[in-house]
Amino acid sequence: MAGLATIAGPTVGGAIVTYISWQWIFFVNVPIGIAALIATFAIIPDIRPGRRHGWDIMGVVLATAGLFAVVFGLIEGQRFNWGEIGSYGITIPEVIIGGVLLLAVFIVWERFQAEPLMPLSLFRNRNFAVANWIAAAISFGMLSLFLPIVIYLQSVRGFSALTAGLTFAPMSLMSMVVAPFAGRFADKVGGKYILLAGISLFTIGFGLVTYVAGPDSTWLTFLAPAIIAGAGMGMTFAPMTTVAMRNISPQMSGAASGILNTTRQLGAAVGSAVVGALLQNQLATTLHNQAVSHAGALPPSARDQFIAAFSSVASNGFQIGTGQNGAKLPAGLPPSVQHQITALAHDVFVSGYIDAMKATLVVPIAFLAFTALTTLLIRRRQRPAASQGKQVQEEKVAAAAG
Repeated sequence: MAGLATIAGPTVGGAIVTYISWQWIFFVNVPIGIAALIATFAIIPDIRPGRRHGWDIMGVVLATAGLFAVVFGLIEGQRFNWGEIGSYGITIPEVIIGGVLLLAVFIVWERFQAEPLMPLSLFRNRNFAVANWIAAAISFGMLSLFLPIVIYLQSVRGFSALTAGLTFAPMSLMSMVVAPFAGRFADKVGGKYILLAGISLFTIGFGLVTYVAGPDSTWLTFLAPAIIAGAGMGMTFAPMTTVAMRNISPQMSGAASGILNTTRQLGAAVGSAVVGALLQNQLATTLHNQAVSHAGALPPSARDQFIAAFSSVASNGFQIGTGQNGAKLPAGLPPSVQHQITALAHDVFVSGYIDAMKATLVVPIAFLAFTALTTLLIRRRQRPAASQGKQVQEEKVAAAAG
């Protein structure tokens, strides 16, 4: 189902953006949400615990405020040059530190609640704790990889939104094929080594995507790496859930699954924020360097303006799309010079963005490689005592018969 969603999302979303308008990628969620809500009441059994539960309102406030501050600071840091936010008298580092402190207070608060929003006792189960780390790390890595690649496909290669979505459809197809087998196998033998193999394959696949990405790459260039990454993705999510939930009591399954999904979403949010900041910092260097190296082909009167146009791109955010480079080029020049500047601007952006993207993606790829190693912390499933006793008895019978 996740594989189906990752095919439908980019392709349907790309078609909507290409042929209708980008606003409709939000409107299309309305009928889907209504259908899901109706199906919830019509299909899911109305099973109740038999006693009333309280609400951890303070926990909700602390967690929400802390997460908001951290993610806001990471996303908007580059726009404010990691300094003061407008005229509010507060800086980006102060916002991030404040968010971290609020999350620390949230954890302390949860320790003393009879019905906490996040039962900390769940993390005494090592497999649950490790699986939550893996969920956050995988989401961090995936969003960190997809964001720069999508910008590359549309802004550097000039793909439409639909073509960009279809480029990685083979990854989702492979994930759909592999996932059911990986899930069944994890049920039988445990998910430790399946997760290790899955995260490793996903890391290798996207490492190859980064390596082969160039100024003339086509969708065929990414076919084999996408298939490898898809195989890894299919071996990741079902085993990860199995590892996380196997030893959780039914009474705590709701809280445990909620925490698992929250950490996954948090990893995705932080991943997109961190990679956005890293990419903008890299662009500040690579675009300036490329502009300086290409400016020599222009008349002396236009060189400084040309360099300045690209030197300011990184601080303006990702105001780029298909056929755009984000730079405000000099106006009022002769047509022949303007044409030359436009051609050079394209070359500067293509070279600068590819250099910045590859340098940025080293971070999530290395992070995913480290995450693969952390799967070794998972405890392998112990066979039930009855099963072990039966095997011992069978071994004694076999020994006596021998």
